[in-house]
Amino acid sequence: MTTNGWLQILVYFIALLLLTRPLGGFLYRVFEGQKTLLSPVLGPVERGIYRLTGVDAQREQGWLGYTAAMLLFNLLGFLFLYALLRLQGVLPLNPQALPSVSPHLAFNTAVSFVTNTNWQSYGGESTLSYLSQMLGLTTQNFVSAATGIAVALALVRGFVRRNSQSLGNFWVDLTRATLYVLLPLAFISALALVALGVPQNFAHYTEATTLEGTQQLIAQGPVASQLAIKQLGSNGGGFFNVNSAHPLENPNALSNFLESLYLILIAAALTNTFGRMVKDERQGWALFGAMGILLAAGIGISYWAESQGNPAVAAMGVEGPNLEGKETRFGVAQSVIWSIATSPPIGV
Repeated sequence: MTTNGWLQILVYFIALLLLTRPLGGFLYRVFEGQKTLLSPVLGPVERGIYRLTGVDAQREQGWLGYTAAMLLFNLLGFLFLYALLRLQGVLPLNPQALPSVSPHLAFNTAVSFVTNTNWQSYGGESTLSYLSQMLGLTTQNFVSAATGIAVALALVRGFVRRNSQSLGNFWVDLTRATLYVLLPLAFISALALVALGVPQNFAHYTEATTLEGTQQLIAQGPVASQLAIKQLGSNGGGFFNVNSAHPLENPNALSNFLESLYLILIAAALTNTFGRMVKDERQGWALFGAMGILLAAGIGISYWAESQGNPAVAAMGVEGPNLEGKETRFGVAQSVIWSIATSPPIGV
């Protein structure tokens, strides 16, 4: 353990704390239908979506209608993604001419991304085309996260509206979560990642000659756009097989810090949104405090344990932290922040 490592952890907590209330307030205004800074631009887009889809934004649904709409939407998403993966070999934006995905892998991937579990049993850069990555997986990273936010809102409304049978409108919550929250945040986040060195292009993979004189194929593509929403939506399934352990998906310490922050930013902000919805922000801060205690305890204990090193290695005269089986390019502190931020008690 080092002073520098503890300072990195402290800065992480400060950044999370400073962003929680303003983002939570923004989420509250969005889902209550109040005006925000984005309303002049996105308001007409939202209303246009409702007109095109025939959604009555003023009509609310009971728990059965809300649940049915959620299940129907995600069933259609599963069928679309499965078909896209199965037809990948004959569709455009496939510069590496990758074949179509096998039936069992397409089924597994479609189910996992639609349900936001994002189990990745494939190598992204060697299995999926740019179209599959963008139109398939990135789209599901948006709408599965938006579905999770919508369900959380319906649950809170169930607490608040004790004498009402309505929980809101799933289609409205889904649209607002995607349009006002996830898309703007992902756009800003993707630009930051591109500035830090994450690729965002449609080029063929690069053939390079190594120092040993052998040939190496370096994968690239629309990475930043998928990575941003993957982190913000607490999704998995990165563009590359090893996800953010890959240097092009996570090139430096600052990108690692931001990606770790993105992981639980919306979850933290929703605690403040909850407090505002129940008309008592203290309840929101109580939830945030409970999450913060779990996060701090997990990081603190793990940082201490990981800094102790491996006794078997130490017995051979090699001193240092425990580096086996983890991503430690940026030090033990950031590795621990990442691993605890992705653990189930902390995220949503």
